[in-house]
Amino acid sequence: MDEAPLKKTPLWLAIADSLRAAIAEGQYGEGDKLPTEAELSRRFGVNRHTVRHALSRLVEDGLVHTRRGAGAFVLARPLDYPIGDRVRFHQNLLAAGRLPEKKMLQVETRAATAQDARRLDLPEGATICCTHSLSFADGVPVAVAESRFPEHRLPGLADILKRQPSITEALAAVGVSDYTRTSTRLSAQIATATQAAQLRLREGAPVLFVSSISVDDTGRPVEFGQTWFAGDRISLTLKHTGE
Repeated sequence: MDEAPLKKTPLWLAIADSLRAAIAEGQYGEGDKLPTEAELSRRFGVNRHTVRHALSRLVEDGLVHTRRGAGAFVLARPLDYPIGDRVRFHQNLLAAGRLPEKKMLQVETRAATAQDARRLDLPEGATICCTHSLSFADGVPVAVAESRFPEHRLPGLADILKRQPSITEALAAVGVSDYTRTSTRLSAQIATATQAAQLRLREGAPVLFVSSISVDDTGRPVEFGQTWFAGDRISLTLKHTGE
């Protein structure tokens, strides 16, 4: 039986992978200019169109940006984002020297499904608040998130979140002065078309998925959250209690 021919990696993709590895190893740091298209063409023995295709992939993946007439430059290195008992997006980014921004895309109320009720310790059909948001670091999108809150126990929360996007401030306004995570699940996924558009990624790019439940000081759930982080822009780090 004849063996199937080996599938060859396109040259532009091999070049993109080589440059990606060089950036990951620190050969090119944050803000550094990559070699010119002409230099890369000579180095890899290809035409400039092939090099341009490779650089376009790195732009889509959020690793570099290009300036007309100036070349391609390495974007900020992945942000270390601690995951622990108390995770606060705004504080995490400020601590890393980044400028945080969060846009609330949608806030709605609806009846809890059986799964919602179990996660939030509510009777099925009770009112919950659902939010969809997009978070930025230095103006670059890094995460899309969906959260569900027990509006049944925290009346008025949805109206507050429609006026301002801070979950911590909104919960404080309805009497939850502090909250902590009791469970966190992490997994790798690929970006859907909508996630890719929001995060400025190519469809199918890697994203880090985190789901969690947070409780108040009495142990009752106040949030079930799901977040999709841009895989090349965030490095999740586990912060243990007591550190």
